[in-house]
Amino acid sequence: MITSKKWDDEYKDDLSKDERVEWLMNEYGRNITRLAFTYTKQQQLAEDIAQEVFIKCYKNLDSFRNDSTYKTWIYRITVNLCKDKLRSWSFKNIVINDFFSRSRHTYDTPETELINLESKRMLSEQVMSLPVKYREVIILYYYEELSYNQIVELLQIRMQTVKSRLHRARILLKKRLEGGKTDG
Repeated sequence: MITSKKWDDEYKDDLSKDERVEWLMNEYGRNITRLAFTYTKQQQLAEDIAQEVFIKCYKNLDSFRNDSTYKTWIYRITVNLCKDKLRSWSFKNIVINDFFSRSRHTYDTPETELINLESKRMLSEQVMSLPVKYREVIILYYYEELSYNQIVELLQIRMQTVKSRLHRARILLKKRLEGGKTDG
C-alpha cells in the first residue's frame, strides 16, 4: 500500500500500474469527491464521478506524459466528467451540506460552535449558488489550494481569465453575504 504524502520522482517508475492508481486514490480520493460535489451538488453523484475518474486514470495511466502533475491531470479528468454530467442531468432543489469542512475545530461553547457551523453553511451555500465559471475557480483556488498556473492548466483558460473570474466571484460572494443577492 502506498500511503506516503510525498512521492519521490525517482521511484515512481518502479511502481506497478495498480500501485500508482492506488496511490492516486489514497492521495486525491477525498479531494476528487469534494471537487465533483462542488459541480454536482449531490454526494452520491460526486462519489460516482470519483469512481469514474479513477477508472479513467487506470485506463490512461500508461499514456500519462508528465506534461503536468498527477494532481492537475486527475483534476482535469474530474472537471471534464463533471461538466459532462452537468450537461446531461437536471440539478434543481438540492440540499447543500457542509461538505467543504476540512478539519474539525473545538470551540469554547456550543453557541460558538453553532455560529461557526452556520457561517460555514452560509458561505458554502453562497459559493455553490455562484455560476459554474465562478464557482470552479473559487473551489480550485481556496478549497483545493491550486495555484493560478495549475488552474490555468486545468481549465485551459488564460491567466487573466482566472484572475478576472476570481475577482468577480469574490465581489459576487461579498454582495450575497452582505444580503444583496446578485446574479452573474
